[in-house]
Amino acid sequence: MSKSQDKFVEYYKEASLRPETLRRFERIRELAVAALGRDRYEQETLRIADIGCGTGVQATLWANDGHEVFGLDINRELVKEATIRADAQDLIIHYCLGSADSLPWSSGSMDVCLVPELLEHVVNWQACLDEFARILRPNGVIYLSTTNRLCPFQQEFELPLYGWYPSRIKKYCERLAVTTKPHWVNYAKYPAVNWFDYYHLTREFRKRGIVSQDRVDLYAKGAGAGTKSVVSKMIAMVPPFRFALQVATPYSQVIGTKLDEVSADQ
Repeated sequence: MSKSQDKFVEYYKEASLRPETLRRFERIRELAVAALGRDRYEQETLRIADIGCGTGVQATLWANDGHEVFGLDINRELVKEATIRADAQDLIIHYCLGSADSLPWSSGSMDVCLVPELLEHVVNWQACLDEFARILRPNGVIYLSTTNRLCPFQQEFELPLYGWYPSRIKKYCERLAVTTKPHWVNYAKYPAVNWFDYYHLTREFRKRGIVSQDRVDLYAKGAGAGTKSVVSKMIAMVPPFRFALQVATPYSQVIGTKLDEVSADQ
């Protein structure tokens, strides 16, 4: 590996062990379970696809709850580390090396598809969405988080107000990030090149037979603590508040459910 890739892998390994990383994946699980239904989560052995699995923190959470987990990442060293960690905990997690635009699993084989912070890095992002929809079973759930072009703040580049930079300047910064300024993106080999928002992703999901919700919808229905649920109900009732929350959040977060054939035809 290059020195920058060494730094990226070491940074990612260290970051994956932080308590806040675990809490973030626990919140993702909370939202996915709310979309699935608690009974289904507790009573069925679900097949989980963790795409962009990194060192396997998220995969481990679901495997510890008794589900069958499949992890995929494009970085060989991170897949190796994830496998080592699973073996150390006597967990059976099916890790493999691969790309999100050509998944190795059969159509309709997964109950849950987890894709945090990946789509912004993949040039062929539409093919990725096609693949996510393909592997999901009817009534399967997808969680996806990525960049938010509505928000001036973001977590991809260490540059002020980068989210609102014009496209031409973003392209210039992307070139520097993979040449002379790799520290801008924590030495990532594939820095963010795509910028989305919740409404854009909702339209793309719908094209693929997936109906979307955001965290406001799910918290309003009872996911999470009581205070969070009450506040979310208030936000859900006032569209400008919901839009303001989207603008203020440095990432886009969408939870979708794949329609069954009957619903899709209606």
